[in-house]
Amino acid sequence: MQRYASQHLDYLPEYFYNLKADLPELPPPPLNPATREPLRPEELEPVFPRGFIQQEITREKFVRIPDEVLEIYSRYRPTPLIYASALRKYLETPARIFFKYEGVGPAGSHKTNTALMQAYLARQEGVESLTTETGAGQWGSALAYACSQFGLKARVFMVRSSFRQKPGRRVMIELFGGEVLESPSPATAAGRRFYQDNPDHPGSLGIAISEAVEAAVSQPGTKYSLGSVLDAVLLHQTVIGLEAMKQCQEFGVEPGTIIGCVGGGSNFAGLSFPFLGQNLTGKNRIKFLAVEPEACPSITGGKLQYEHGDTAGLTPLLYMHSLGRDFVPPPIHAGGLRYHGMAPLVSHLVRMGLVEARAYPQNQVFKAAKIFFKTEGLLPAPESAHAVAAAIEEALEAKKSGKEINILFNLSGHGFLDINAYSRD
Repeated sequence: MQRYASQHLDYLPEYFYNLKADLPELPPPPLNPATREPLRPEELEPVFPRGFIQQEITREKFVRIPDEVLEIYSRYRPTPLIYASALRKYLETPARIFFKYEGVGPAGSHKTNTALMQAYLARQEGVESLTTETGAGQWGSALAYACSQFGLKARVFMVRSSFRQKPGRRVMIELFGGEVLESPSPATAAGRRFYQDNPDHPGSLGIAISEAVEAAVSQPGTKYSLGSVLDAVLLHQTVIGLEAMKQCQEFGVEPGTIIGCVGGGSNFAGLSFPFLGQNLTGKNRIKFLAVEPEACPSITGGKLQYEHGDTAGLTPLLYMHSLGRDFVPPPIHAGGLRYHGMAPLVSHLVRMGLVEARAYPQNQVFKAAKIFFKTEGLLPAPESAHAVAAAIEEALEAKKSGKEINILFNLSGHGFLDINAYSRD
């Protein structure tokens, strides 16, 4: 079998896929935090561009990708679908393992897919600056890149533990023209609450979100941009799965198991939602695994409830699996998975029994990442390594049973800027 699927531009989709169009029921709607009534779209306008809000609420099955965004996508997409033949040989498994490699993007991860779309929508409405948070830095660097492409300023609140563990990401954001602040910071009321008590507070994505939202609503010409969790973000990421479906057809492969790591849910959704849509219409019977860290197990250890997406309570209430908005996870290396909640759509799919969630300890994840690096020659981001660990576990189960299955996972980013994490592991 060849190692790579074709990289012809015919594989780049012209539309995003909206899973909500095929769901038999939708998750409970977001609530206004003051009234606890279903949120009206116009109530989001102080925070987000109107075009983004429309994509958040749409029920259309396919949403067209603008030509300007497609042109930039075509610089790095379609991303390769790779047959992990060396890993299969090492594991001596009958399972065939494939991965969609998003690390070839400008910021080294899948995050650029939605960053470009959000920057485009903001520019269309005359927005001058976008604020955001970032955990491990993949999202912050992706948004800084996207803003540079559409003439916007980017201000990034980076979780302090990651800011100090991953200086390469900070440098990348600055090289793209973005501004980076350690979070919690003294620059916002939400940040000062924690910064004044402890200037070395490790931070959390919930705190950083509070700071970014506060900065957006208090400054004219500024809106907020989010890298995961919301429906529109998951929608933008479906370019991954739509490409993978065509590439699997070229390989003659029907995936039996699809895997992605989950922090907020965007890369898992991006790969899985187009395939899951076929499950819903009776065309496939695929097993879906969402993998999270034991140190921040929002699905496997949290409650399905209404909760704020941030720590300060500035955001709408979302119905999602959550560890509570005040949860501060330990400073594990997988900074992008250190979020207290989960995308409402992913939470809904878990509740419906369509997606299985697993949590792995950091030592198992890093062991799997090292095996993958030695066999396939690509160093996974610590976040993506959770999907690698699950793929290896599934392949070894197939070895025990003698079952020939096809495993597909999303290698959502490379780990070359996380090399210090591997040296300390």
